[in-house]
Amino acid sequence: MRKFVRLWLLLVVTFGLVAPACGDDSNDSSSDTSSSTSAATAAKASGAITVSAATSLTGAFTQIAEAFQEANPDAKVTFNFGSSSTLEAQIEQGAPADGFAPADEANMQKLQDKDLVSGTPEVFARNRLIIVTKPGNPMNVQSLADLANAGTIALCGVDVPCGKYAAEALQNAAVTIPESSITRGVDVAATLGSVTNGDANAAIVYVTDAKSAVSDVATVEIPTEQNVIATYPIAGLKASGEQDTVQAFIEFVLSAEGQSTLRSFGFLPPS
Repeated sequence: MRKFVRLWLLLVVTFGLVAPACGDDSNDSSSDTSSSTSAATAAKASGAITVSAATSLTGAFTQIAEAFQEANPDAKVTFNFGSSSTLEAQIEQGAPADGFAPADEANMQKLQDKDLVSGTPEVFARNRLIIVTKPGNPMNVQSLADLANAGTIALCGVDVPCGKYAAEALQNAAVTIPESSITRGVDVAATLGSVTNGDANAAIVYVTDAKSAVSDVATVEIPTEQNVIATYPIAGLKASGEQDTVQAFIEFVLSAEGQSTLRSFGFLPPS
């Protein structure tokens, strides 16, 4: 009888120690799984946003948006591409936009000065200039200096970033192109189009745009000491009703995948 009692007590004690432990493990596991699931859900962006972006970003941003939407099926990104100065003016006048990605910091600063930007803008890419000519380079343009006597030359508008950068590069090279020889494009795409359509013999555009039209133009490098680097910042806008989604898109642009896409289009890293 005593042996039976001792055996019964041993079983009770053993079960009492093991059962709570098993219960604790189960609770911890459930908690970890729940936490992991919540984190995965929180990481997914949803909602529709519109990003006003420089024309030179068209190819790269379109591809980045496709990857972003694949990773976030409930999110949709629409772009308003144009010259940075035009986009800035549109936003200032109340045009709907959730984010802004100009080809210069000056236009971003204008919106910051008017307290329209949410958070701190982040530089996500840089670009540089190059000369493009008609296929075969019939005017034998070899440098910025040759543009002064190469007939009609296409440049971006004087208030457009690519126009300002081109003016700076020409100044660096001490080159003056007669105004009568210049045709102005509303943005870099229109400026490049003047050459591909045959209306201009040469143009100064971004390397990224020349790369996209490599089969339609010849290119001439601009020496580093004469060239100008364009800086691209990105930020959300205070008027946006989708702050989380636009921030998620910005983070995606800054991510390794976004940066790799930008490099493939010829953009330089942020720094």
